[in-house]
Amino acid sequence: MQNGNSLPLARCPHCNIAAPLLSQVTSAETMNDRRMNMRQWVIYKCATCGGATMATAPIIDKARNVWGEITDIWPAPQTVHDSVPDRARAYLQQAIASIAAPSGAVMLTASAVDSMLKEKGLKDGSLYKRIDKAAAEHLITAEMAAWAHEVRLDANDQRHADDDGALPDEADARKSIEFTLALAQFLFVLPARVAQGRAQ
Repeated sequence: MQNGNSLPLARCPHCNIAAPLLSQVTSAETMNDRRMNMRQWVIYKCATCGGATMATAPIIDKARNVWGEITDIWPAPQTVHDSVPDRARAYLQQAIASIAAPSGAVMLTASAVDSMLKEKGLKDGSLYKRIDKAAAEHLITAEMAAWAHEVRLDANDQRHADDDGALPDEADARKSIEFTLALAQFLFVLPARVAQGRAQ
């Protein structure tokens, strides 16, 4: 952890603005009951959204005020696992980055869902049909299919500029991103971790 007054993250964990100014608000030092495991805890505030982010690092040398590398950040910045196929990962990363533009984020999550299903061999017909086929083939659960249809319908409202469709807000975009990340975990990340674990 740097001893400076700002936390150098690529994006704010709250608003996802690029190159955020995360300024130190307060800090504290702690240790366990055996006077070991000394850690520095620092809270930073985003100049754009006002969200607070906490980081912690071990204290290497208290006398010289030397800290080690950051071990944890709360909330952790959202990331997309490397096992997610390139196109779907790109759509999902762009959705996360554009949370402040909810209509775009919602459309990008639908594109990520579509891309993931195509990666699993479901390439025929519309996204509607691919979602239903994924459920019929037990690739996803019925509940996941229902949620995927919600994401699809929300994106349709934005793509077709449906006058009756409500404009999404950041909460709607976060919900779509949450589902798409969960779908990515289910379809790609968990199978990759299982395969890696069995190989070891």
